[in-house]
Amino acid sequence: MPAPNPAASEFLQTRRSRPAKTLQPPVPDADALRPLLVAAARTPDHGKLEPWRFIVIEKTAMARLSQVAADRGTALGLDAEQISKGRSQFDQGHLAVAVIEVQKPSPKIPALEQTYSAGAVCLALLNAALAAGWGANWLSGWPSHDRGFMEQALGLSPAERIAGFIHIGTETAIPPERPRPDPDAITSWVSL
Repeated sequence: MPAPNPAASEFLQTRRSRPAKTLQPPVPDADALRPLLVAAARTPDHGKLEPWRFIVIEKTAMARLSQVAADRGTALGLDAEQISKGRSQFDQGHLAVAVIEVQKPSPKIPALEQTYSAGAVCLALLNAALAAGWGANWLSGWPSHDRGFMEQALGLSPAERIAGFIHIGTETAIPPERPRPDPDAITSWVSL
């Protein structure tokens, strides 16, 4: 049996996302961000397809993404509150990594498994950022599901979509712990 890693186990059992609106500068620079991306890219990937990629969104790009969200919200007929909510992560953001799912044609690997892998990359990046001492949060929201936003804001191709935005920065407030599921209530055991 491999040697246990109590520090990693403790981290995983106590990890807590930080609300994106509480993340402020400083944010990781390219040198600090690279090891986080390396860690995220170690995600399980059936068939070694790499069905994901990263787009780093710096503060200078946030205003443009916010405006695209506003324009798309108006085009979709959303109300002012929905538009504001769609814009807020970009209005308040200082650095985010968009994890982009890239569907790859494969006779062996179902599309759904590629989607799962992209979601796992989001969690791996979030955990890598938290483990490195940054505050981090995984956000989506209606813009991340809107094809027009994907294409106008990030230039995504038809085979790509947003798996999530991982906001990373310096936490300014530690959120209270929230209720967690009871493992006994959600676990079944199969013995035969």
